[in-house]
Amino acid sequence: MQIVVGARSAVFAPMEHPGLIIIDEAHEDSYKSEVRPRYHARDVAARRCATEGAVLVLGSATPALEDYTRALRGEYQLVEMNGRVDHRVLPPVDTIDMRRELELGNRSIFSQELYRSLCDTLRRGEQAILLINRRGYAQFVSCRSCGAVIKCRNCDVSLTYHAKERMLKCHYCGHQEPYPKKCPECGSRYIKNFGLGTQKVEEELGKLFPSARLLRMDMDTTSRKGAHHRILDAFGKGDYDILLGTQMVAKGLDFPNVTLVGVLAADASLNLPDYRSCEKTFQLITQVAGRTGRGRKPGHVVVQSYQPEHYAVEFASHHDYRGFYRKEIAIRRQFDYPPFSHIIRILITGEKERELAQFSNNMVEWIRKHIESDMLLKRGLLDLGAYPAPIERINNKYRWQVLVRIRTQQGYRDRYHILAGELLKTFYPTQFSITLDFNPLSLI
Repeated sequence: MQIVVGARSAVFAPMEHPGLIIIDEAHEDSYKSEVRPRYHARDVAARRCATEGAVLVLGSATPALEDYTRALRGEYQLVEMNGRVDHRVLPPVDTIDMRRELELGNRSIFSQELYRSLCDTLRRGEQAILLINRRGYAQFVSCRSCGAVIKCRNCDVSLTYHAKERMLKCHYCGHQEPYPKKCPECGSRYIKNFGLGTQKVEEELGKLFPSARLLRMDMDTTSRKGAHHRILDAFGKGDYDILLGTQMVAKGLDFPNVTLVGVLAADASLNLPDYRSCEKTFQLITQVAGRTGRGRKPGHVVVQSYQPEHYAVEFASHHDYRGFYRKEIAIRRQFDYPPFSHIIRILITGEKERELAQFSNNMVEWIRKHIESDMLLKRGLLDLGAYPAPIERINNKYRWQVLVRIRTQQGYRDRYHILAGELLKTFYPTQFSITLDFNPLSLI
């Protein structure tokens, strides 16, 4: 065995004396396992390379801030590619203020600029990729009389409307129910769906461009075995004009006839309650912008946003990773977020909300007591607390999290990791589920 190619688990391949491990698109969250055993392929690869004397290469056009910081500190060797292959130019990006579009009377999903660009692209016989990072037809269904939003009976989230089946679906637990004929709260028949999803965009594209050949790529269309490959293969052969999809169309695609990329809701993820939301937004826009102009024909990108002045959108529109890094790292430093801290997240779930809250607070008191009696723990602590998770209930399980933020020096990390092990031994067995996560990728 000389070469192994694979996904996350390939890092464990039984190869004797590997000389090189390459992690492509190293910023991707999918390299971390969110089920037991919890591991990050990057960390496993780094340990394996150190043990076996191999070289580790982390490749990314939009490196994770933690990795880029390590490179600037000299912990990694930084090797930069400052241009595209064959010196091809990066595509120009037009950022469209959708608030201005509304003022001009345009209530369409598509800005005037994106509509004109799609018309020109189709007229030239070229292809386009459109990104809307929400599947389904509409984000939520609401009563226009009382304002009630139809939520999942099992989770603390709104149900997403899927028009083809005329069903409301939960994207967390899988619950589904028919579209309501009247409001379950007040009985009103003034029920309406709001927001955008891939299905609604597909429908609008069909109305505006009836002769265009459309292809949708999201979790609903790629759930069957081999569907992902069939969709990309058909688009690559030129059987379709427009590829519409969620974030799976943003990365790794290389189609020389794609000359237009449109981002329909660039700021959709900016307001998520997660310190990495701006980084994820910048990465997504930058990655999908790189899908156009990869052949001999020049490319063009149209980014639609209701917050075009936000720095994540602005720097992405200029393909400026360094500028984004300087802005974002200053904010992370100010609030002691990674890479200036190490986060330990203890997620606790259970069916009884009051007992769960008490259990979480008891855990915090146990941690505080041990910190007070250990000078190394005390010096390393930045912040400690128990909070309801941003999504407070999933699949009929309430969710609380204990967050411990500590200094990054290895001595503090080692001592706190030992403390975390002692904590699990102390609080097991319990009626609640406890998940321990070091440097979690999301706090949602």
